[in-house]
Order: sequence, then structure tokens, then C-alpha cells
Amino acid sequence: MGKITGFLDFEREEVARRAASERVKDWKEFELPVLQDQLTRQGARCMDCGIPFCNTGCPLGNLIPDWNDHVYRGAHAAASESLHATNNFPEITGRVCPAPCETSCTLAINGNPVSIKQIEHSIADRAFEEGWVNPQPPRVRTGKKVAIVGSGPAGLAAAQQLCRVGHSVTVFEKSDRIGGLLVYGIPDFKLDKEIIARRVDQMRHEGVEFQTSIDVGNDISCDQLRKDYDAICIAIGSKISRDLSVPGRELLGIHFAMDFLEQQNRRNAGDIIIESEAILATGKRVVVIGGGDTGSDCIGSSHRQGAVSVTNFEILPEPPPTRAPSTPWPLWPLMLRTSSSHEEGGMREFAVMTDRFSGDSGRVCKLHAARVEFQNGRPVRIPDTEFAIDADLVLLAMGFVQPEPRGLLEQLGALKDSRGNLKVNRSMMTTESGVFAAGDCQRGQSLVVWAIADGRRAARAIDIFLTGSSELP
Repeated sequence: MGKITGFLDFEREEVARRAASERVKDWKEFELPVLQDQLTRQGARCMDCGIPFCNTGCPLGNLIPDWNDHVYRGAHAAASESLHATNNFPEITGRVCPAPCETSCTLAINGNPVSIKQIEHSIADRAFEEGWVNPQPPRVRTGKKVAIVGSGPAGLAAAQQLCRVGHSVTVFEKSDRIGGLLVYGIPDFKLDKEIIARRVDQMRHEGVEFQTSIDVGNDISCDQLRKDYDAICIAIGSKISRDLSVPGRELLGIHFAMDFLEQQNRRNAGDIIIESEAILATGKRVVVIGGGDTGSDCIGSSHRQGAVSVTNFEILPEPPPTRAPSTPWPLWPLMLRTSSSHEEGGMREFAVMTDRFSGDSGRVCKLHAARVEFQNGRPVRIPDTEFAIDADLVLLAMGFVQPEPRGLLEQLGALKDSRGNLKVNRSMMTTESGVFAAGDCQRGQSLVVWAIADGRRAARAIDIFLTGSSELP
């Protein structure tokens, strides 16, 4: 531990953000760089508490006290080494992870936790700036071939780990760019896509082969993949969005959130969107249904597109402003969270159930809803609370229910759970020998950090399957 009294001497300092009035005019990242003095103070707050609950709060088991101490002492190269020991893409998690490590920090019992995410972000960015992040190609090749289907965080983590121990790895991506959710699901103002391209370039130099615009299950059969490769890892995510089956759902102007977000990311990347297929909030009254991260991303994107108004409805009751008694430390707390997008404007309402949509000339113009209260965990309509709101664009951001069941999963024939996710054993293998699964397609909708952790676990299991042992963590 660097400074024994650091947690007493220094307060938590939040990352400075560009002014909301400024950042809604572009798609650049909203956080400002952290000054070195501030970073040193925040590293000093880590008390090296003996039992680092932050390690267990993090799905990757990050060596958080180690790199906090390195930052405090100014040993930034050592901090980068500690950070990369457990995380393939800390520059990504440092931007988009909700930081379960912080809510399990010992200081969070009765105060403000260490600024772990801020420190992680800064270490990772500095590592690239200083040239400490370089390709790590294997010394020898095993002669074994592995196919990774899907290039989101789980697939990329598995691919990098397997390549580094000498296997020949090919990543198949259905879309035209590598990155999956990272490229098309997360807005640029949260994650600049150059960050992903930089890592993909590193992986190419390590020997990973990427094939885009290949839909495994259609362009290549599952049987062909089995013939050509010694092992397969399925990492296709959970892309089937939860729908809203109410009258008027068929009206024009009602879209899934991911369709809206992907279009904007494509615009930012220079793609041409056919005007008749464009989903735009410009000059419209927007309603976002769903209070999670995807809903928040829709709010921020709508502001930047120039929406007249943005309203966010969530069916669940409003969480308390501080940790709820039902989620005591070190659990992930139930509490109200305000994202950067919420700070930028709009109205937010909880305990609202959508009844129906009404329209004019085939397009949505109103959303009809009612207030609810929860009884035995289920929403119950409150009498005489019906209301309507004008809406020109409705975005459904209510989560995802399962991976795409057609094509690859049909051909694969592996067993699924009751929610349609692939079943895996403790070694991340499906019920089909030699076929593994990682990320949301087996876990269900979750966090980027969990996807990376799953990809690493799957890589180790695949290495053992192919060689009988593994040096991978």
C-alpha cells in the first residue's frame, strides 16, 4: 500500500466531463483526460484492505490494489502490466463498464469508493500513448485450428488468448466490421471506434485472422466448420430484442433500440443510410421505453440528432437515491443512477406501463400508458391513472431475450436452456463435443466485462481440450 492514510487524506474526485451543451453537438467522447496529480491522489485512496472485495466484485478478478499502488508510486508501466494480466481490453471496460468493483470496494461500506474505473481508463490510455501495448505473437504454433463465431468482446477475448498460446485462430463476423456490440451497439460518445480498431490491429499482428460479412449457418455450414477446425467457440451475443405486444405496435415510427443505435454508428463511420430506411430523432418527439444502458444510449443519441423532446419510461419503480437495504455491500446495489445522457436533458418517469399506440396515416403519434405499482413483484395498474403523450418516434429498449435461434444454432443442435441460451458445462463446452460458447449467447444479456471474462474462460477450456493442459489464466 502506497499511502497508509490515503483514504482519509483524499476525497473521491469524479472525472470531469465536457459541458452537456457542448457535447450534444458532436459524437466525441464526453469524459475529459484526468490530470496526473488527481490520478495519484485517487490511487492513494486504495487502502489495500487485506481482503480486496473489489477483486471478487470484478468478473475478471482484476488486480486492482496492485495497479492502484503502482499509479500512486508513479510506476505506470508496471500498472499497465498488472492491468493487462487479467483484462484483454481495459481501455474498453475503463470506458463502458458500470464498475461493480467500485460498489464492492471496502470504502463503499460507509463512504465513497476508490475511483477504480477512472484509474483503469487512464492506465490503459497511457499504455497506448507510451507504446507499452505491442503485439504478442506466439513463439511456436501448435498446429491446432480454432474458429470463433462472433467478434464481440467475448469472441475477441477468446481469440486473443488462444492465438497467444499458438493456436491458429479465425474469427468469423456476420457484419461488415469487427467488434460486434462494441462497434454497432455502443454510441461513439461513450466508446470511440478507433479504440476498437487499435486492438483489432494488434490482434492481426499477433496472427488472428478476421473474416467479415460471413454468416456462419448460411454462408458456411456448421458441419463445414467442424471439418475445417479442431474446436469452435460460439460468441454470437444475445441479439433478439424484447418486443412490446400492444395494440398499435405495427405503426411506423416504432423501432428497436439497436436498429436506431446501429444506424447512427454507421453514419459516424461514413456509411450511407438509405433515406427511406433512416431512423432519426431530428425534429421529433421521442419516447424511449426501457431504463437500462441501451435506453440511456438512445436518449444521448436522440439529443445529438436534434430531438424536440425526449421522454424515458421505465415500468419498474424508481430506485432509492442510495443503496437499497435489499442489496447490502458488497452486492451490486439497487439505487438510482444518472448517466451522462440523462444529464443532457429529457424527462424520466418510472412505474409506467405502455397500453397501446395510436397513429395518423399509419404513423405513430401518441403513446397511451398508465401508472402501476408492484405487488408480489408484479406490476398492477393503478385505477384512473391513464394518460397519453405525443410521440413521433418510439424506441424499444427493454433488453434482449436470447441469441438468434435460426441458422447456426439450428444446425449446431446443442441443447439450450429455458430462455433459449446455449447450455454449457463448467468447461464452457456445449452439449456438442469440441463446441464451446462464451458471452451473452450462453449467459444471457449481461455486461461487456462478463463477456471478456467468459471469453478468457472459454479460451483456457479450449486450450486444455486441444492440448491436455493450459498456461492461460
